[in-house]
Amino acid sequence: MVLFQLVFSRIIQVYIGFGSIAAFFTFLGYKTLKQEKKRLIITFSLFYFVAALGIFLNLIYAPLSDPDIVEILHYITIYFVILAPIFLTVFCLIYLKGEDIFTTSKQLAVIIIYGALDFLIIFIPEGVEINADTGWYPHWSWFLFIYVISLLSFMSIIPSVYYSLKIYKKLEDERLKKKWKFFIIGIIELYGVLVGTFFTNTLNDPTFRIIWAPISLLLSITGSYFMYYGVAKKFKV
Repeated sequence: MVLFQLVFSRIIQVYIGFGSIAAFFTFLGYKTLKQEKKRLIITFSLFYFVAALGIFLNLIYAPLSDPDIVEILHYITIYFVILAPIFLTVFCLIYLKGEDIFTTSKQLAVIIIYGALDFLIIFIPEGVEINADTGWYPHWSWFLFIYVISLLSFMSIIPSVYYSLKIYKKLEDERLKKKWKFFIIGIIELYGVLVGTFFTNTLNDPTFRIIWAPISLLLSITGSYFMYYGVAKKFKV
């Protein structure tokens, strides 16, 4: 049963905030993929498409009132949102090492291992609570938060930032180095959004949610565009 019990602030956050982010990510993914169909660019565009898929799912379950269905859909949502950053790590590895060295089989192995570790979130006892008592906002356990942040840090955040800095040092063209700085700033902003959003779900404080909502929207839009500008726009990598 669908009950439109969302408060005004939640409607704005979910349908305007998340909806805008998902639409913008889809647009940037399409614009990136439109330029070239090489594996490097396809991998980069997958970050946008996978993240957008997870965010769009959030729009589906937002008005539902069955706790079991909402919880399942929330897990699927965060699975794809957590999965998306691995494509940034893989993108940096392909760019740095080349497609001949970092082969398709190696790429698939990294994604499958990460995806399997991501899937383990569903087995964390009482990892997520989302029902009428939480105002239909997800409330994460600290164990789930620590697991997700650890996974992101060791397989995505640290590697992709490290490799992107190595790429920056290897670039000799000053124009490309200047554009690559935007990519680095962009991924840092987006990782900040992920960590901040997951922390917000764990803290489960209404005031902090209201404060974080516009900040995360701004960082998501600017960060995603900075990445696109640094990699795809007039930059045939």
